[in-house]
Amino acid sequence: MKDRSLIYAILCLTFTAIPIARHVAMKMQPVDVRFTATDGAQVDLASMRGKVVLVDFWATWCPACREEVPNVVAAYSALHAKGFEVIGISLDVDRGNLEAFTAQNGMVWPQYFDGKAWSNLISSRYGIHSIPAMWLINKNGRIADTDAQNGLTEKVEKLLAQ
Repeated sequence: MKDRSLIYAILCLTFTAIPIARHVAMKMQPVDVRFTATDGAQVDLASMRGKVVLVDFWATWCPACREEVPNVVAAYSALHAKGFEVIGISLDVDRGNLEAFTAQNGMVWPQYFDGKAWSNLISSRYGIHSIPAMWLINKNGRIADTDAQNGLTEKVEKLLAQ
């Protein structure tokens, strides 16, 4: 009985420690995101060093994601001139829906789209399992916040001031 309890405890600690270690490691090195946006623009997060960047993992079919759009648009409109950028990582499967939605809602920043939904290359690489997921990247290219939707404007202002 003691052996089973010990094995169970070790397994629990192992499966808890792996995601934590991965999360810590991700925050310690610059985030590497490069893609061709839906408008044909080349996007490379490394070229945005010196700016604060929101990486927004989202989809048009996600109600919570759609609810966040006005907040992101407002923050972008207010803070873009001060050095705030946004890049969208869309988990959509229909490019037409994505392009129509972004145009209708004033989402003028670059969008990544590969049509693979939950198998999206970028979101899969970073272990995204639920959306919306919003990461703030600091001026050094490192993750500063993985829960950016809560108090977005204030968080961006604080990072811009650093």
